[in-house]
Amino acid sequence: MAPSAIDTPVDAAAAAPETPVLVKPWSRPAVTKEDLQWADLPKIDLSKFEQPGGKEELARDLYDAISRVGFWSVVNTGIDDDRVLRQFSIGNTFFKEPLEEKRRFPCNFADGEYFGYRENSRWIGDTGVKENIEMLNIPKAIPEWDHIGRHALVQAHYDEIAKFHRDVWEKVVRKLFILIAIVLELPDENYLADAHDYDRVSDDHLRYMIYNVRTQEEWDRAQAYSKGGHTDFGSLTLLFSQHVAGLQIRTPEGDWKYVRPVDGGITCNAADTLTFLTKGFIKSTIHRVVTPPKDQIEIPRLGLLYFSRPGDHTPMKPVPSPLLERLGLLTEEDKADTSEVVSGTEYVRARVKDVHHKTVLEKRAGTDFVFKGLKVANHYE
Repeated sequence: MAPSAIDTPVDAAAAAPETPVLVKPWSRPAVTKEDLQWADLPKIDLSKFEQPGGKEELARDLYDAISRVGFWSVVNTGIDDDRVLRQFSIGNTFFKEPLEEKRRFPCNFADGEYFGYRENSRWIGDTGVKENIEMLNIPKAIPEWDHIGRHALVQAHYDEIAKFHRDVWEKVVRKLFILIAIVLELPDENYLADAHDYDRVSDDHLRYMIYNVRTQEEWDRAQAYSKGGHTDFGSLTLLFSQHVAGLQIRTPEGDWKYVRPVDGGITCNAADTLTFLTKGFIKSTIHRVVTPPKDQIEIPRLGLLYFSRPGDHTPMKPVPSPLLERLGLLTEEDKADTSEVVSGTEYVRARVKDVHHKTVLEKRAGTDFVFKGLKVANHYE
């Protein structure tokens, strides 16, 4: 069935439901039996991180992933899968809530802010089909974001959500930034972790996401209009394993291949701001979501993700990397000190506003997004 999209506004200040909503356990569906072309992605075993020489070994493993492919997976993160499934369950429960409740706290795209609920209400060109994506983005549990509205379900389970939120950063994101800093030979292995510090203001968020079920005909109409890919806006994206195929990356050879679910693992990709910080050395990987396999097309594609984004304190200025210096990527201007530098928050919010503050998704092939000297393609065929 097609996704519903009601255009009548709802008062965001309306009272929340008084009866707590039961979170029903969610489990991953069966994997597809179709013979798909899977991308061969590096796997980073974080259990080695604290071992003698482990960080250096993992950095060597990560080098090719960040410089050529831009996608990889991590395993043995220290986050139990039952906690991951619990977060999937909370997200699944949220998307079954009445639209009036979900609409209480919408994303403020007019200001480029991505916290809150995104409805599946945007038209795909002139196809007569709307997007089938819904999402709920929950900011970091820091005092600066205490004023952000929380849906009743989120408020009821906020302590649990907030603990998971921080643990993802501490157990996975922080370690990846340290490994990347080692690859770049930065003067301090915590350079990038500090630039994305959890306790400082940035637009990091945990995301519950769902691709609602479409008919094959609706998928065909939507993808006949646009089947191109995109890059992510921030620094790192983490995608927790679920089993409905659909995510594809464009390989360095230019082929589209599916990303395989990783049992007990997380699929990771680099995004735009890491590319800016490394003058293109780290690849912001082009990816897209396409029609699920026929044996999964009737299954909603539920997602659980974490987005790490640089904040107010992080200038979009190339990092002082001896590796980038040897590769000839740093110019004298890059190395000069200047006060006229865009912050991570400025860039990310400008990009969010440009992409999402609209009611119709238009074709953008061959166009670029440019913001104060930073440039990224809008669309990739």
